[in-house]
Amino acid sequence: MAILCTTTTTSPAEKEHEPKQDLGNDQTPPIIFNPSLLNLQNQIPNQFIWPDEEKPSIDIPELNVPFIDLSRQDSTLEASRLIAEACTKHGFFLVLNHGVSESLISEAQRLMERFFDMPLAGKQRAQRKPGESCGYASSFTGRFSTKLPWKETLSFRFSNENSGSRTVQNYFSDTLGQEFEHFGKVYQDYCEAMSSLSLKIMELLGLNLGVNRDYFRGFFEENDSIMRLNHYPPCQTPDLTLGTGPHCDPSSLTILHQDQVNGLQVFVDNQWRSILPNPKAFVVNIGDTFMALSNGIFKSCLHRAVVNRECARKSMAFFLCPKKDKVVRPPSEILEKMKTRKYPDFTWSMFLEFTQNHYRADVNTLDSFSNWVISNKKNPI
Repeated sequence: MAILCTTTTTSPAEKEHEPKQDLGNDQTPPIIFNPSLLNLQNQIPNQFIWPDEEKPSIDIPELNVPFIDLSRQDSTLEASRLIAEACTKHGFFLVLNHGVSESLISEAQRLMERFFDMPLAGKQRAQRKPGESCGYASSFTGRFSTKLPWKETLSFRFSNENSGSRTVQNYFSDTLGQEFEHFGKVYQDYCEAMSSLSLKIMELLGLNLGVNRDYFRGFFEENDSIMRLNHYPPCQTPDLTLGTGPHCDPSSLTILHQDQVNGLQVFVDNQWRSILPNPKAFVVNIGDTFMALSNGIFKSCLHRAVVNRECARKSMAFFLCPKKDKVVRPPSEILEKMKTRKYPDFTWSMFLEFTQNHYRADVNTLDSFSNWVISNKKNPI
């Protein structure tokens, strides 16, 4: 059962299309986001206050998203149809009977809570470096200086390129020390489960797009993905800030597990709608890279996270990404039907570099990136 601590609604602000976006290059020392102190303050720092047109408000409707039961082999075509219906409209659906161990999910959640309960200095041992996508980030205060998100995160890379690779396990031991070896093993297993689940979903996406069901599975078989743990602390003025601002995921596919606190919202039909937590299900959404792979058929949808006064919220997000040097180009079966290309060829490495160093992700990220690729004559080969 979801804990409805707060909900919200507003229209997203108009976004510029030029690469820019407040990348924190001024000379003002970045504010320190320490949840144990800030969540007790009645007044939050101005850096966390969002513009009026983007602030949350109450009583938003729930989004009707399809439930996809992966245990029913006799309903593959129906599952593909339901996914396609969602992906052409807003890109979100829920996956049930996914085959991921409940005990693994529970242990991953428990360790996430242990990490974020650590003193700030302990978490900062994994501090994210400028221009990188992995490490500990306390509200991205070192990167942005306005419209800061009310959250802290731990992100780490997962590579499925070599069988037996222990990328995640090594990250925890090398970055945080041998006492975090168990963390590394659990999240290594969790990422491997997410990778396997992603490939199953890719087969269903391929079926509806009219390509061989193995095409996208093969494209992402050696995925170089990102895992992120999110912690949204309580906030005394949740009507002024956001846990995560409106954005589309630059990656290909996101698989999200929420705790029991409500907070995920999606912008559909010109209004914000809520996706309530379901501990038995994963929330799956299409990202910008797969929208480009489908030549715009499947949509990457604007979404955000809100916070509340009483309850901390935590979630685990697996961002499926192709191998970094893989050229993102729609398969010939799609191009033969559509004739016109919507996006230029690119690699995930190019797109990741753009979002980390040149642009703050929003509703226009893919279009802005495409213009940047064309104007700078970037060649993915």
